[in-house]
Amino acid sequence: MRYTIPDYYRQFRCAAGQCEDTCCAGWQIQIDERSLGRYARLKGRAGRKLRRSIRWRQRIFRQKEGKRCVFLNQDNLCDMYTELGEKSLCRTCRLYPRHIEEFEGIREITLSLSCPVVARLLMNREEPAAFPACEKDGEEEYEEFDLLLYSALADAREVILDILQNRAVPAQAREQRMLALADEVEKNYLEGTLFSCQELFDAPGRAEAAGKPGGAGDNEARMGRRFCFMKKMFAFLDTLELLREDWKSCLDEARALLYSQADAGYAATCLEFGAWMKRYMPMWEIQSEQILVYFISVYFCGAVYDGRISAKAKLAAVSRMIIEEMLMARWIKNEKTLDTEDIVETVYRYAREVEHSDKNVNRLESLMEKVPSNLTSYVSGFVPPCTV
Repeated sequence: MRYTIPDYYRQFRCAAGQCEDTCCAGWQIQIDERSLGRYARLKGRAGRKLRRSIRWRQRIFRQKEGKRCVFLNQDNLCDMYTELGEKSLCRTCRLYPRHIEEFEGIREITLSLSCPVVARLLMNREEPAAFPACEKDGEEEYEEFDLLLYSALADAREVILDILQNRAVPAQAREQRMLALADEVEKNYLEGTLFSCQELFDAPGRAEAAGKPGGAGDNEARMGRRFCFMKKMFAFLDTLELLREDWKSCLDEARALLYSQADAGYAATCLEFGAWMKRYMPMWEIQSEQILVYFISVYFCGAVYDGRISAKAKLAAVSRMIIEEMLMARWIKNEKTLDTEDIVETVYRYAREVEHSDKNVNRLESLMEKVPSNLTSYVSGFVPPCTV
């Protein structure tokens, strides 16, 4: 079994009761089969209390007001952990914010951006992320696993990460190349010519033509397209499963600040915001890179199970754009200023609403299948520091 982890993995330390948020509220905590068995057998007062705290049919813990886990106390600490110890926790609680993707003979362990500590760790990191691997004894069987497709996806992901982390190339061009390469890999997959992907991996610039605007027009037209695209994206976000009530008010506020004006006013705001970010928050280009690398490293190879190769790359780009839009709205609200904590909070709140719901991830990827592959050059090239 081969394990991979990000090189910042061991830097993570749970903030527990000192965290500005909590991972024990806003979403249903699924209980694994083994833990359910232990809870059913636990004796005494603690066992009776625990069993009353579970919805056995749904295999989840009950929740109090505010969708808080029944064991989460007023100090944002877990009563089960305090009374019964760490070994009493179910697999979900024991692992979070660790996120595990499993493939044949491979287990990829990452840290979820939905955790404020992880978001802060990644958004304050200047070095490109790396993903070292190690081998451990043990095998598991996976049915109907397309090893050829996974091999192509793993190779493509490695090339994409190299593209995204090549800081000698402007950020927008890197994102365009990522989308173009993913699109070409998917075309080869659908045509049954996965072996041809090696030519793309040996010379990834060959796929760049697919990412060019192809008559996308001037800056003014591109701004208008971004206005329409992002307005529709925020409307779509409103239709997703809502995990935290305050997320809806956050979306409503961003919409009112950004899209209630005409597209010309939006374009002027974007240019002013981009110039401000380039001057006062130059780290945003690196932070954008880290966001893209995160989404590609975690989700891209999952296309081995659903074939959504290009959609997963586009979701990474659109996630970066949505976060950027929400930061622009906050910048307006804050009387045209931001700090790193604003970025950290925006990143983990977006990731939490998306990543903690399989339905949301699936619906977003389904939507991305309808989004043009030249997304970056088509709608987002005008905002500094991403302008080529």
